[in-house]
Amino acid sequence: MLPAERGFRTDIEGLRAIAVLLVVAGHAGVPGLAGGYVGVDVFFVISGFLITSLLLREAEQAGRISVARFYARRAVRLLPAAAVVLLATLAAARLFLPATRLGEYVRDALAATGYVANLRFAVIGTDYLSADQPPSPFQHFWSLAVEEQFYLVWPLLIVAAAYLGKRRRPLAAVLAVLVAGSFVLSVTETVRSQPWAYFGPHTRAWELGAGALLALAAVRLRRLPAAARFALGWAGVAAILLAAVRYDESTAFPGWRAALPVAGAVALIAAGGAGAGKLLAVRPLQAVGRLSYSWYLWHWPLLLIGPAALGVRGTLPQKVLLAAAALGLAWATHRWVENPLRHRPHLRDRAARGLGLGAALSGSVAAAGVALLLLPHGVPAGERRPDLRATLSAAADPAAELTRHIEAGRRLGRLPANLRPKLAAAGKNRPRVWADGCHADVPATAAPAGCVYGDPAGDTTVVLFGDSHAAHWFPALEQIAVSHRWRLVELTKSSCSAADVPLWHDSLKRTYTECTAFHRSAIARIQALKPDLVVIGSSFNYTPARPAGDPAALWRSAWDRTFDQVRRSGARVAAIADTPYMGGSVPECLAKPDNAAKAGNCTRSRRSALRGLDQREVFLSYAGGRRAEIINPLAWFCTDVCPPVIGNVLVYRDSNHMTTAYAEALVPLLAARLSAADQPG
Repeated sequence: MLPAERGFRTDIEGLRAIAVLLVVAGHAGVPGLAGGYVGVDVFFVISGFLITSLLLREAEQAGRISVARFYARRAVRLLPAAAVVLLATLAAARLFLPATRLGEYVRDALAATGYVANLRFAVIGTDYLSADQPPSPFQHFWSLAVEEQFYLVWPLLIVAAAYLGKRRRPLAAVLAVLVAGSFVLSVTETVRSQPWAYFGPHTRAWELGAGALLALAAVRLRRLPAAARFALGWAGVAAILLAAVRYDESTAFPGWRAALPVAGAVALIAAGGAGAGKLLAVRPLQAVGRLSYSWYLWHWPLLLIGPAALGVRGTLPQKVLLAAAALGLAWATHRWVENPLRHRPHLRDRAARGLGLGAALSGSVAAAGVALLLLPHGVPAGERRPDLRATLSAAADPAAELTRHIEAGRRLGRLPANLRPKLAAAGKNRPRVWADGCHADVPATAAPAGCVYGDPAGDTTVVLFGDSHAAHWFPALEQIAVSHRWRLVELTKSSCSAADVPLWHDSLKRTYTECTAFHRSAIARIQALKPDLVVIGSSFNYTPARPAGDPAALWRSAWDRTFDQVRRSGARVAAIADTPYMGGSVPECLAKPDNAAKAGNCTRSRRSALRGLDQREVFLSYAGGRRAEIINPLAWFCTDVCPPVIGNVLVYRDSNHMTTAYAEALVPLLAARLSAADQPG
């Protein structure tokens, strides 16, 4: 192999500082730097370059590479600081974050210490019903997991190349193929599944590989003319900053757009300190570069937990101060944890001891997580309350009785002792159509076959059609179907309005073509079934794929098409208007320490709980017309306010979906409306 890159490089240390400053600024919400997340891509290139240079140098000097020593050095370098941050974050989450997510946070911490956090967050990101949850204080560990997964394979390839004759070209050729394949996957996966594209090792490996290829070409790069290196240096800085300024949360990333910051980092490293090298070598950037790893570890939990711990809202100045505090913690961690351990020869040079230290630190995090789970962390409860479901079932006027309970909900102090469901179980209190695979998730383009409930042999066929805001009526509709011996067919899909209009998908960051295909499939099935009744439900919280000059006209045309298509099947149509949005996860709000005795703090005004006012007005205007019977359920959730708990029932399992328990309590009211033909809402 050709000689590897040698010596400390101030330009790379300064580049580390630029990368971490961009990440921290982006997470703190600094205006103009919404794309600061590209700093992670810069870190990937730096890591690939430096680690490959180290491995090549070891192969050159010793004639071999000790894989065990490599992993031991990684453990000694990374795990001590990571363990300190993980333990501190677990303790802070236990003290200041909602208790309902403690188990989830412990699993996040375990995934982080095992370097599989990226896989965990990719899976969570594809769960539609987790989409509105606040991010985990451990989420930033995903990038470290990607690196370590890359280094499970890359050192072994270098070892193989060294064993087969110390040839560099075959190694570079293999790596180039891997880089190209990973880049293609990054582009295609960004279109298909944004969470897997962002967190996946297969879509990020090319960024580390680009740095590794750079290390393989280090000697040739030193032969570049001074003018070329000067231009590369400044072009690299410009590319990275351009990406940070131009990209934001709406950018479909990584995909091909990640090539801009990656190319910038490659160009800057290839410049070898020319051009922007003097800028990167200034003392403040060198100091930040030295602390970049620890600052990266500390900044995210402080930004996420700090406002809750301090009782502040988390404004921009407050976040900047928290980020500065994280830098102070980074200095302390670097001074008293990182340096003392990584410079100890008996840990650095003896693989067994280094790996043993890593295992001990990981075990400590796991033990702390289990201990926290065993400690009491329930939300204090008050008195028992009458069972809402039984009360409404027995009431002569269920609507009036429910209104009385809604009014009482605004003054709620402690949660009822017999709350249904319990806060910790709220997220799983959802219709069984999810577990049955009958509620289509985002990638699905066709309605699942089967999915028949109620009385499959019944003479009356009823279809439930729409999105997740249709599906959350399923528990009530299923009970009605059983009691009336209806054959109930379920046709729902996440984030897919029943209105016939192309939609924009925020997570996919593109037109939701899967919804358009599903809509056609569902309508075709409805027309083939020729049902007696089609119950339509839909959120109003949608953005059309194409801007409309007159939103009301767009939604009227869309609903006209849907209602007319369904009516061609010969079915009667009952359409349920959208339910409230509470602005944030209701179980988490109720579980906050400050709200333990004041559950009413999680109440929301009726006006602020309504989304899609243009669509709502259009939808309700169909009442009394021939196209559909309109059911407006808003009075079943709100008076002038919308409480989070009504009677002894938790109304929402997240920010906007009903719990199964509340849907079942509403059976008498929904049944009355479905049996009242042609009654306006």
